[in-house]
Amino acid sequence: MVYSVAVAGASGYAGGEVLRLLSAHPEFEVRTVTAHKNAGQPLIEVQPHLRSYADLVLQDTSAETLKGHDVVFLALPHGHSGALAAELGDSALVVDCGADHRLTDENAWLEFYRSEYHGSWPYGLPELVRLNGGKQREALAGVNRIAVPGCNVTAVSLALAPGLRAGVIQAADLVAVLAVGPSGAGKTLRTDLLASELLGSAHAYGVGGVHRHVPEIVQNLEGASGEKVTVSFTPMLVPMARGIIATSTARLQPGVSAADVRSAWELAYADEPFVHLLPEGSFPKVADVLGSNSALIGLAVDEAAERVVTVTVLDNLVKGTAGAAIQSTNIALGLPETLGLPVNGVAP
Repeated sequence: MVYSVAVAGASGYAGGEVLRLLSAHPEFEVRTVTAHKNAGQPLIEVQPHLRSYADLVLQDTSAETLKGHDVVFLALPHGHSGALAAELGDSALVVDCGADHRLTDENAWLEFYRSEYHGSWPYGLPELVRLNGGKQREALAGVNRIAVPGCNVTAVSLALAPGLRAGVIQAADLVAVLAVGPSGAGKTLRTDLLASELLGSAHAYGVGGVHRHVPEIVQNLEGASGEKVTVSFTPMLVPMARGIIATSTARLQPGVSAADVRSAWELAYADEPFVHLLPEGSFPKVADVLGSNSALIGLAVDEAAERVVTVTVLDNLVKGTAGAAIQSTNIALGLPETLGLPVNGVAP
């Protein structure tokens, strides 16, 4: 069966990456692409790298335009998916690449996003471990709504959840510092995203627990640990177009050995096609995953500091957004989870 697909927000980075991956998917046919200010333009004019879609013209983003497709991907700014999705009915599988349906706590949404709350949808991070021994993919089979995680959230959650579930690290005093590419902010025209501001420099943002990804990280890690977690999360913009490298650390539980720690992560990801724990002493580079749906994790125990240290890399536009969206869609439709998704990166 070939599924008809519409992509809303197709002129942006996330929408463009969804389209790039869909072009290699044998079961999906993109029939409609939409945008806001670029409506009426050929897609190829705003996404010139997507040569296989040269026949598509961007239409206005509306429920009327999106209805009638089997799958609808929403790659819209935060706060723009909720009302639109409510108009689409239940006949289509709707996949939200924005934040509107990620959080289960309405108060957390109101505090960090300060806009109308539209409820939570099944969460699209299949590899996320749960306290009951299962994984999040079990909650995705057969659903018709999917909330794609935040890209930074994916890196931190994959890095720390296995240790929390296994009880080898403490839930308090978790720390994550990330270097991220500016494509995660979309095509927004902002001074701090200009090349003249970024090249040859790096700067932290969302410092002091105010970043919007904090409640989502807490939500995921508490689901793995079964107890309250505290996390200090600090992202930094660096001059690379795409990619994330996250250094996430946690206190060791008393009496836990380095072998116990490695065993927890090995058990979590041994059979995963897209998340890989590297051999002892090996740590990944962002360049290792660019263009792929892979996440790589390096793991060490700092005996002197009594902390576990993880280094996680992923492509924020692929495993961090579009790849996770398509991977979760495959599961929801009963297709092979890996269908149409690359595990190989692009180098140099």
